[in-house]
Amino acid sequence: MPNYNGVWSLVTQLQYAADWPVFRQSRALFMGGNQGGTIQNVIEFVNITTAGDGTDFGDLTVARSDLMAVSSDTRAVAAGKEAQQSAAIDYVTIASAGNAADFGDQTAASSNGSGTGNAIRGLFALGLVGDSNVNSIDYITIATTGNATDFGDRTTTAAYMQDSGVSSTTRGIFAGGYISSAVDIIDYVTIANTGNATDFGNLTSAKYGWAGASSSIRGCFAGGNSAASNIDYITIATTGNASDFGDLTAADRYAGGTSNGTRGIFGGGRGTVKTIDFITIANTGNASDFGDLTITKEKLAATSGGHGGI
Repeated sequence: MPNYNGVWSLVTQLQYAADWPVFRQSRALFMGGNQGGTIQNVIEFVNITTAGDGTDFGDLTVARSDLMAVSSDTRAVAAGKEAQQSAAIDYVTIASAGNAADFGDQTAASSNGSGTGNAIRGLFALGLVGDSNVNSIDYITIATTGNATDFGDRTTTAAYMQDSGVSSTTRGIFAGGYISSAVDIIDYVTIANTGNATDFGNLTSAKYGWAGASSSIRGCFAGGNSAASNIDYITIATTGNASDFGDLTAADRYAGGTSNGTRGIFGGGRGTVKTIDFITIANTGNASDFGDLTITKEKLAATSGGHGGI
C-alpha cells in the first residue's frame, strides 16, 4: 500500500476503505465437521474469487460437527455441536488467521440447526435440543459478544438443516430438514424484526442435509438427502416455490455452503469427500470444480462476508 512520508494519500485511504469489504467477502471459512467419526476443530479458508485448495486458519474452541455459522464483514461466528450438545458460541476475526474465542451462549445447547443473517444480526435455528426437534430461533448482534436472545419460532420443528440458511440483507430463509422424514417447507423472517417465521413456499423435493449459498437476490440449495446432486434456487424477495438451478459435480449431502454474493461454493460432504464445487449464483447451470478441503469431512459449516449460510 502506498505510504508517502508515513502518511497515506487521501485517494489511497478511500480506495482501501472501498476495497476492504470486497477483500473480506472473498474469504470463506469452513469450520469443524466430522471425518469418519472423528469430530474436528479445524477451521480452513479459501479465496472465493480464486479457485484453489483450502488452507489452515486455526481451531475452534472445541471440536464441533453439525454446527451452524453466520458472519459480518469482519467476524465469523459458529454455534451448535453434535452428540454432547453445547450452548457455547465461538468467533474469529476473518482477516486474521488464528484460533476461535468464546462469544457467549445460545439460549439452549443444540445441534443440527441452521444459521443465516446479515452483516449486523446472526440468526440460529436450533434444530435439536437433546433428542427433541425444536422450532426456536436465536439471534445475536455479531459485532458484540454476549449470549443469544430468543427471536421467534419457525413454522416447523425440522432439524438436520445442515447450516443451510440463505439470506438477503433484509430477509432470512430456512428450508427443508427432517422431522419423521424429509420436509420441503421454506420459511422466512425479516432479520431486523424479531417474530415468528412465515411460509415462503416449497423446495422442488423434500430434502435435508443440503448446503446453502446466496446473493442479495437469489438463494441456492445444493445436494441433500441420500446424496442428491440437484441444486434448487429461489428469488429471496418473492415468496414462491423453488426452481431447478442445475447439478453439483457429484451427488452429495452434509456439505458446507457459502458465497461472496456472486459465486457460491459448496465444500465437503458425506463419506470420503473433500471436494469444493462452485456456481455463479446469477446464472443457472451445473457446478464446476473449485478445489479441495485439507481433509475429507461432512457436517461442517461455512460462512463468508455476511452471507451466512451458507
